[in-house]
Amino acid sequence: MRHLSTCVAQYIFPIIKFQERNALLELKSSFDPLNRTSYHSWKAGTDCCSWVGVRCDPSTGRVTEIYITPKTDEEWGDWYLNASLLLPFEELQSLSSYHNAQRGFIDEEELTRLRNLELLDLAGNHIMGPIPPSIGSLTSLKFLDLSWNRYNGWQSIQGLCNLKNLQELNLHGNELEGTIPSCLSNLTNLQMLDLTSNRLSGKIPASLIAKLSSLLYFSLASNNFSGLFTLSSFAHLSKIKGFDLSNNNLEVETEYPKWNSTFQLKVLGLSNCKLNKHTGTIPSFLYGQHDLTQVDLSHNNLSGQFPIWLLGNNTRLELLNFKNNSLETFHLPVHGNNTDLLLLDVSYNHITGLLPLNLGTLLPNLYFLNMSRNFFQGSIPPSVGDMRSLDTLDLSHNNLSEEIPKSLVAGCVQLYILKLSNNNLHGKILSTFSNLTFLRYLYLDSNHFTGTVPASLFNVSLLCLDIGDNQISGRIPSEVGNLPNPSTLILRRNHIDGMVPLEFCQLTTIRFLDLSDNSLYGPIPSCFNLTNLEYMHLEKNAFSGSIPSALSKASYLISLVIGYNDIVRAIPSWIGALSKLRILLLRRNSLHGHIPIALCQLKNVSLLDLSYNHLSGQLPPCINNLTFGRSILDCAFYIKEISYYRELPLDVSQQGKVVVLSNLAADFSEVTDEITAVEFMTKNIRNYYSSGILNYMSGVDLSCNQFTGEIPPEVGQLSGLHSLNLSCNQFIGPIPVAFETLSQIESLDLSYNRLNGTIPSELMNLNFLSVFSVAHNNLSGKIPDMKLQFATFNESSYDGNPLLCGSPLNKSCISATCTIQDPKGEEEDDDDDSLVTFYAAFVGSYSVFLLGTIAFLYFTSQRQAVCFFHDIDSWRGFLLYKICMLFNCK
Repeated sequence: MRHLSTCVAQYIFPIIKFQERNALLELKSSFDPLNRTSYHSWKAGTDCCSWVGVRCDPSTGRVTEIYITPKTDEEWGDWYLNASLLLPFEELQSLSSYHNAQRGFIDEEELTRLRNLELLDLAGNHIMGPIPPSIGSLTSLKFLDLSWNRYNGWQSIQGLCNLKNLQELNLHGNELEGTIPSCLSNLTNLQMLDLTSNRLSGKIPASLIAKLSSLLYFSLASNNFSGLFTLSSFAHLSKIKGFDLSNNNLEVETEYPKWNSTFQLKVLGLSNCKLNKHTGTIPSFLYGQHDLTQVDLSHNNLSGQFPIWLLGNNTRLELLNFKNNSLETFHLPVHGNNTDLLLLDVSYNHITGLLPLNLGTLLPNLYFLNMSRNFFQGSIPPSVGDMRSLDTLDLSHNNLSEEIPKSLVAGCVQLYILKLSNNNLHGKILSTFSNLTFLRYLYLDSNHFTGTVPASLFNVSLLCLDIGDNQISGRIPSEVGNLPNPSTLILRRNHIDGMVPLEFCQLTTIRFLDLSDNSLYGPIPSCFNLTNLEYMHLEKNAFSGSIPSALSKASYLISLVIGYNDIVRAIPSWIGALSKLRILLLRRNSLHGHIPIALCQLKNVSLLDLSYNHLSGQLPPCINNLTFGRSILDCAFYIKEISYYRELPLDVSQQGKVVVLSNLAADFSEVTDEITAVEFMTKNIRNYYSSGILNYMSGVDLSCNQFTGEIPPEVGQLSGLHSLNLSCNQFIGPIPVAFETLSQIESLDLSYNRLNGTIPSELMNLNFLSVFSVAHNNLSGKIPDMKLQFATFNESSYDGNPLLCGSPLNKSCISATCTIQDPKGEEEDDDDDSLVTFYAAFVGSYSVFLLGTIAFLYFTSQRQAVCFFHDIDSWRGFLLYKICMLFNCK
C-alpha cells in the first residue's frame, strides 16, 4: 500500500500537474489572448501552484482554487468563460471570476462536472438571462455569489433549491422577478441570504423564515414586497445577527403581537417600512439589544425623543440613521462612550433646541454627521472641532446663528464636505478655510455673511463653492483662476460688482455657473472654454455686448439664462449647435433682428423666453420642431440628496469574501435643487421652477417685441405646451384654429396685437386652460359659449375688441348685428332725407378713418408703455395709460 502511494506521488501526480498547468495556460489564452502583465506569472516551465490566482492542495499539488483577477470592460471587452476548459481540475473547490465584464459561459452545461466545487463567485459581471440550471446541479456548493449581474426570470431562484449544502447565497442587484419560491426553505444550512435590489414581489413567506433556523443574515431590501409583516416572525431565529427589509411596500409591525427576542443583532435595516404605522413608536425590542453596530430606521415617521438609550446600550455602534422621521428632541448620553460611531444622521426631523455643547467630545470619531433640515438654534458648538476624522458635516436648513467657530476649521482637518446653507450665520467668511486641504465641497449659501470673497478661498482645491444669497460685496478675486478642477461656482444674489475677471477663462471644467442677481457689468468674457458647462445663469446684472461665441462649444449646456441685462445684437445662428439645451431665457435685453431658423434645431427646449426685446419679423413655422414638453427626455433636473452606502460588517459572514466590503462609504451629490431654479412668467405670475418639476414644465414667452405677420398654425402642433404668451406684438390675421390641439395649455395670452376674425369655438376643447386673454385686438363676432373652461373667464379677457359680443361682455350679439332696415318694406323717403343720410354717412366714415389712423400711430409709438403696464400686471397703470391716450399726452 505504501509502495502504491509512493508510485502515485512519483509518477501519477507529476503527470496530472503537467496536465493542469497546460489546462491553465489554455484557459489563460481564452480570456487573455494579449498576454497582459497581470498574468505574467502564468507561463510554461514554472510551478503553476505559485501563479497569481492559483492555489493547490499542499499534499497532492492539485489545483483547488482559480481566481481570475478583476479587469475592466476596456481591457476585456465582451468575453465568455469556456466551462469545458475547467474539466481537468477535478479537485477544484473554488472558482472566482468577479468584476471581469464576463457575459456568460461557453458550454455552461459542463459546469455540472465540477462536483467538488464549494465556492462559485461571479459577482459584478454582465451575465444576462436566467440563472443556468447547471449551477443548480453543483450540490457541493457552500458559497454562491451571483450578485450585481443581470440575471432575470421568475424561476431562476427555484433552480437553486437543490443546493442543500449552501451556506451563503448572494443574488443582490439583479433583475429577478416574481415571488420567493417556497422551496428555498429546503436550504436548512443557509446562513446568509441576500436578495437585495431585485424586482421580487408578493408577501414575504412566513414558512421560509420559520425553517431557515441557521440564518445569520437576511436581506430583502429594495424590492417590491408588500403586505403586513410582523417582526415576531423572527423571534425563533436565535442565531440571527442582522436583517434588512428596507425600501419595499411593506408595513412592518414590531409591537403586536407581543414577543421576546432570543437574538442579539449587529445589523438592523428597517428604512422606509411604514414602521409601527399607527403608533410611530421606536421598536421596543431594541431596549434589549447590546451588540448593534448598524441601525437604519430612516423614513418611518417615528415620533418622540431621540433614543439616547440606544447609544448608551450599544457602545460599538458604527451607524445610526434616523433620517426623515418626526423626532422632536436630540440629546446625547452625559457620559457617552460611543467612540466607534462613524455615521449619525438625524436630518429631516422636527428637532428643536440647541446642538449639544459636547457633541464633538462624545462622538470624536464621527466620519459623517448630518443634522440638516431641523430647527436647531443657537451657535455651532466649538467642540465640533474635536472631530478630527470628520469627512462630511451637514448642518444646513436650521436656525443656527452667530459666526462659524474657528475651532471647526482648525480641528476638522479631514473635512471633505461642509454644508452650512440656509441658516442665520453671519460675520465674514473665514480666510482660514484655506487650511482645510481636503475640502472639496463648501456650501455657505443663504446666510447673512458680509465682507468680500476672501482670495485665499481659491487656494483650496474646491470642486464646489456656493456662497450665494448672502450680503457679500466687492469684486470677484482674480485668484478664482487658481481652482484646478471646479465643477460648481455659485455667487448669486449678493452685492458683487465689477467685471468678471479674465482668470475665469481658466475654469475649463466648470459645469454649474451662477453669477445672477449681482451688479456685474461689462461684456461676458469671450475667452471662456466651457466644453463641460451645463448651467449658466447670469441674469439680473448689467452685462453688455453680445452673447459670446465661446458658448457655441458648450455642447452639454442644459440651461442658459442671461435675462435682465443689456445684451445687444441678434440671436446668433450658432445657437442651434446647443443640442442639449432645455432652457433658454433671454428676457429684457436689447436683442434685435429676426428669430434665426437655427433656433428650430433646439429640439429639446422646454422653456423659451425672448420677451421684452426688440425682435421683429415673422415667427418661423419650423417652431413646431421644438419639443416643448411633448416628451420627458431625461432626468436632467433631478438632483440627488446626500446618501451613503450601508454594507455588512465582515463578521456576519462565515466566508469573508462573499460580503465584499465592510462598514461605510459616503456618496454625496454636490448640486442642490436651487441651482437649477429658473424664473418664468406664466398665468401672469413670476414663478420659480426647480429640480424635477423642470422635466414637466414647458412654455414660450415672446411678448413685448415687434413680431409681425400671422401666427403660424404650426404653433398648434406644440401639444405639450403649458404656457404661450405672444402679447404686445403686431401679429395680424386670425387666431389659428390649430390651437385646439394645444391639449396641455394652461395659459394663453394673445392680447395687444392686431388679430382679427372670430375666436375659434374649437378652443373650448382646451380642458386645462385657466388663463386666457385676447384683449385689445380687432376680433369680432360672438365669444364662445361660457362653458367648461370658458365659463371661468371674465370680460377682462376680451376687453378692447369693440366688435366682440356675447357673455361675459354686456353686449348682445342680436343688437350688435342689426343693420339698416330693408327699404323694400318702407315708403320712399323724400330727397331732403336722402341727402342728409348721404352726408351723415360720409362724415361718419371719414371720422372713423381719421380716428383709426391716429389710434394706430399712438398704439405703435406707445407700445413699450403698454408692455410695461402689462408686465407689472397693474390695473392702475393700465387706467393711466387709457387716460393718456384719451387726452393725447406723451
